[in-house]
Amino acid sequence: MLRGQMMDQPLLISSLIAHADRCHPDTEIVSRTVEGPIHRYTYADAHARSRALAQALARLGVKPGDRVGTLAWNGYRHLELYYAVSGMGAVIHTINPRLFPDQLAYIVNHAEDAYVFFDLTFAPLVEKLAPHCKGVRGWVAMTDAAHLPDIPGVKPLCHEALLAAERGDYEWPRLDEWTASGLCYTSGTTGNPKGVLYSHRSTVLHAYAASLPDVFGASARETILPVVPMFHVNAWGVPYLATMNGCKLVFPGPALDGKSLYELFEAEKVTLTAGVPTVWLGLLAHMKANALRFSTLRRAVVGGSAAPPAMIRQFDEEFGVDCQHAWGMTEMSPLGTLLTLKGKHERLPADERFALRCKQGRTIYGVEMKIVDGGGRALPHDGKAFGDLHVRGPWITSGYFKGEGGNVLRDGWFPTGDVATIDADGFMQITDRSKDVIKSGGEWISSIDLENIAVAHPAIAEAAVIGVAHPKWDERPVVVAVKKPGAEVTRAALLAFYEGKVAKWMIPDDVIFVAELPHTATGKLSKLTLREQFRDYRLPSA
Repeated sequence: MLRGQMMDQPLLISSLIAHADRCHPDTEIVSRTVEGPIHRYTYADAHARSRALAQALARLGVKPGDRVGTLAWNGYRHLELYYAVSGMGAVIHTINPRLFPDQLAYIVNHAEDAYVFFDLTFAPLVEKLAPHCKGVRGWVAMTDAAHLPDIPGVKPLCHEALLAAERGDYEWPRLDEWTASGLCYTSGTTGNPKGVLYSHRSTVLHAYAASLPDVFGASARETILPVVPMFHVNAWGVPYLATMNGCKLVFPGPALDGKSLYELFEAEKVTLTAGVPTVWLGLLAHMKANALRFSTLRRAVVGGSAAPPAMIRQFDEEFGVDCQHAWGMTEMSPLGTLLTLKGKHERLPADERFALRCKQGRTIYGVEMKIVDGGGRALPHDGKAFGDLHVRGPWITSGYFKGEGGNVLRDGWFPTGDVATIDADGFMQITDRSKDVIKSGGEWISSIDLENIAVAHPAIAEAAVIGVAHPKWDERPVVVAVKKPGAEVTRAALLAFYEGKVAKWMIPDDVIFVAELPHTATGKLSKLTLREQFRDYRLPSA
């Protein structure tokens, strides 16, 4: 083998913030803080403070490989932790504070977090967790001395005081690029949450791929506001890809309501944003109620769960924003696809273009996908055959932290748990989670398709479809729906709305109206909770 003669330069997360300091030192990072005021500084400031924070962590005894937890919103101090912890060779462990306290205690203990940094919002949570997390050597409040909280049983350290005590002349170590850099726990598994351990190499490669024109299209001309939390799969990689490209970053802090987000979009001239559908429902409702328009926002990336076609159309037709599907998983760092049309699709009729835009998108470079039948045999990529979706690539997990769950790969591929189709152009469409597919009379019915029809009704704000036991057909679909404020629709009218949109045998058997739907800690509809709530429900046709 003839080896190339290129420099041996490892792919390191610290190189991203160092590059931003060198090439984009005056580009702004804007944060709405928990304390209240808007905070502004630059990439040069962020790099300097990250180095000081790494120095402070080393003084606290944090060593390479140690895990450092965070319970924090999207903000500049959280960004500093992203780079300080990973840059020094330790592992940043972003914790989802929306989980139940017993789950949080399990995760902190399983990760063996040495320290946990927390925003002031989560001081009451720290009070509950601390007695059950004896291995944590210290809890650090991400604030200044004036706002240091009083927590019974816990004497928190002060983030700003730690930084002020350091000279900030820390030099980033040269690490092996396979060194662990981040840890995220997924709630999408059965049993206890399982950890996914990222490397410097996988994270930098993911940031490269996510920056491409047909993905986030990140450049120094973009202003990005990640609504998706930094505790949810690293905000889909935005804190890394924005730094790599010198994008202006705008962090919303804890204020994720429609009014607060809209005001921040307009004040900071945001051009690109990313978040889950539930957030956008609130934003669009606020804008419609107040006859508002965007002045700079061009694109909204939607992931976490499928965006209803009605939402995509509303973003586009009413507000002039390109709403783009993305799909991925914690196990995939997370990006696998993003919806961008090819040149040839611009010549298609409008309805065919829109049908493509409702898919989850094309695979991005670095990710391979296939669909298989129940026997593991590969199915054709013809847009019609659907099967279990398997993936592989350099930023996709090979197994869970500490070996939980055993060998998860199938012939070198990761089984996602999704059922999907893939067409000849590489566009993938999730038809359902394998556990959410409704099996009726030997046929499969997509709950997602039925949900999209329900929310297209003008009186429906949100809907979920679950399978309910039936003595003849095994399962039949039922719509669980939330009406829009002030709107009215009957069971019969909503069921009639399905006529002509799906085959007659796919039309749900019943409608249940509720005040609200349950959601998971990451904003997805919790069909597990719904199935539990309605496990004894008897259909009128049963």
